[in-house]
Amino acid sequence: MKKRFGIDIDGTVTCPSSMVPFLNEAFGLNITLEDMKQYDLMPLVSVTRQEFAEWFKKNEPTIYSKSPLAKGAKEVLSRWARNHELFFISARGEHLLEITRTWFDKYELDYNHIELIGSHNKIAAAKKYKVDLFFEDKHDNAVSIHEECGIPVLLFNTPYNQDPVPEGVVRVNNWYEATEWVNKWGEMA
Repeated sequence: MKKRFGIDIDGTVTCPSSMVPFLNEAFGLNITLEDMKQYDLMPLVSVTRQEFAEWFKKNEPTIYSKSPLAKGAKEVLSRWARNHELFFISARGEHLLEITRTWFDKYELDYNHIELIGSHNKIAAAKKYKVDLFFEDKHDNAVSIHEECGIPVLLFNTPYNQDPVPEGVVRVNNWYEATEWVNKWGEMA
């Protein structure tokens, strides 16, 4: 039976370490993904929140256009695109839609819809598009989407999302584990 998947982009479809080289270069750091213990990057940099926001706004088109694809994402998403609807719902701002589409084209990723909402609150978009399942890397998003929408959420395991999760939010380490879970879930649905 065809399902509609809500899928975050950054840290989920893109490699979770995508920001690391940009942070290292811009702020003279020598960090790895393992050093990112929380979603908020401010503890890693020695600038004000406003300075960081200005840097990020200026550099986000480059960061997003150069982000590498997460291992296994293309293979899994291509397979799912044959049997399911793929709705990518991202906190990126709408002004980045063309850069985002170009990135999807570069990696030849299929999609039914890309929604850039400009905030981390994805609940309204998940409800609007009636997604059956969501894929996310931000802990509080995963929990709130599950609780507000009553759907399972697969949380891609990273050093920055290690808080406990309720039943209904399932940790996966990669796209291959996500596939295994989706296959079992599809059998039960």
